Amino acid sequence: MLARQALAARGVDAVIADASQLRLEAGRLSHEGKPIDLVYNRVTDFAFNQPEHKALRDAYRDGAVVVTPNPHNHALLADKRNLSLLSNPAMLKVWGLEPTHLAHLKSVPRTVLVTPENAEDLWKSRKGLFFKPTGGHGGKAVYRGDKVTKGVWAEIGRGGYVAQTLVKPSERMIRIDDAFQARKMDVRLYTYHGQVLLVAARLYQGQTTNFRTPGGGFAPVFVTFPTA
Repeated sequence: MLARQALAARGVDAVIADASQLRLEAGRLSHEGKPIDLVYNRVTDFAFNQPEHKALRDAYRDGAVVVTPNPHNHALLADKRNLSLLSNPAMLKVWGLEPTHLAHLKSVPRTVLVTPENAEDLWKSRKGLFFKPTGGHGGKAVYRGDKVTKGVWAEIGRGGYVAQTLVKPSERMIRIDDAFQARKMDVRLYTYHGQVLLVAARLYQGQTTNFRTPGGGFAPVFVTFPTA
């Protein structure tokens, strides 16, 4: 709603619609007869594989509309399969990555693709691993290895997941009703064109970040710089 209001204030007509309501006719994407030039994409079917997203997929493929973010963006920057490459220093070194970049990537937890071939070995070492769907989002269908049941593992073992070395989150103490309680923490960097725009932390309890924890949610991050 805020984005639409900002665009309208600048004379740009915008609508909020489900992607299934879009139509591709005569090489033009439209919504209820109105031509659509740009789609600010909030679909979590990142490759537009679902049947109801066919018009959007075809329009994007044919260059009939600008989509942002789009399947290429996701494949390049957000597909978790990329972590299996970014956490493999031997392969990165063979590719000729500069030492400074290699040093920065050391913080990426070791990640491997789950396949039927390595599933048995990963099951045996599961307590030190965290499993995530390659195309997942929002902490959905992610599992700590020590919490995985055999029923869930039957699904993970078929593939479509990555196994990542478990890294325990930092914790901070916060005051709730005059009592101090521990909350897990992660830090998010919001970037554009390789530049950091905003730094924020999230406080939570449970396996993954969420906005349901009492006293949890976004928290400010204060950055200090050493004095000369």
